[in-house]
Amino acid sequence: MKFIVSAGHFLGKYFALFVLAAAAVSYFQPSLALWVLPYVSYLLGIIMFGMGMTLKKSDFAAVFKRPKDVIIGVCAHYLIMPLIAFLLCFVFRLPAPVAVGVLLVGCCPSGTASNVMCYLAKGDVALGVSIGAVSTFIAPIMLPFILWVLAGRFIHIPVASLFLSVIEIVILPIILGVLVNTLFGNKVEKAKEALPMVSTISIILIASGVVAANSGRLFAADTLLIIPIVILHNLLGYLLGFLFSRLLGMNYEKSRAITFEVGMQNSGLGVTLATAFFSPVAAIPGTLFSVWHNISGSSLAAYWASKTERRKADHPVKKSLVSE
Repeated sequence: MKFIVSAGHFLGKYFALFVLAAAAVSYFQPSLALWVLPYVSYLLGIIMFGMGMTLKKSDFAAVFKRPKDVIIGVCAHYLIMPLIAFLLCFVFRLPAPVAVGVLLVGCCPSGTASNVMCYLAKGDVALGVSIGAVSTFIAPIMLPFILWVLAGRFIHIPVASLFLSVIEIVILPIILGVLVNTLFGNKVEKAKEALPMVSTISIILIASGVVAANSGRLFAADTLLIIPIVILHNLLGYLLGFLFSRLLGMNYEKSRAITFEVGMQNSGLGVTLATAFFSPVAAIPGTLFSVWHNISGSSLAAYWASKTERRKADHPVKKSLVSE
């Protein structure tokens, strides 16, 4: 078990590099990863089950202890990222298959990695977990509705099917994970230690499968523009999430949590839904986002953590009062 835990930490530490390496292999040798495509929804279900296994009663209690902060974070998430996606599609005049992929990413709930980044950045982790949990549990309603509002004019959005799929792929596995964790507690503690590695491998496999399916179009003229769009989408999400929370009077710890919850998406869900309901091309934005937001998120977290440490070093007498 120690080996599995160590392997999980190692994969998590160099996650972006592993995703890049797997994507490169899948691009040049797509036959090695095409087998993954039929199992993408199951892999995402495994990731969500792992998320449910890590949730505790205290995580849900935080929602009711400070509902205002959680509501602000959830509203920021479902307002900022979809609107940025819509504006990027409009400004760059993206073709419908690519546009729906960008919009799908924007409409997804918070990414599971956002809580890790918030912890590393010395942010308000409890708030981040609460926002992520609420944004995920209301995703079956919010994702199809927002996508229909923004994209329904130029492409058919199967609202009912999306609603059911999000429940099956996201909500049910999370509930199952919470139930297993609640009923069996310490008996599954050892199994929980393996979850980071299982989740990381699942994400890598999903990214590999999508890259393999799009190997012939990934760097084509009509899809190459997706790379800067994905980067802009993520970075603008961070910026506006931070500014939005600061304008509403939140301290730096809370603002850091909201920044990551807004800017980091559950892009694996976007990839899964794009593959199931739209086209392989629509899955490209989610795949690229999955790689990029882990790179940008870890970089931002490292910057904020070092900034906090410097402040503590400069003001050792007032350590407990440091908020940035």
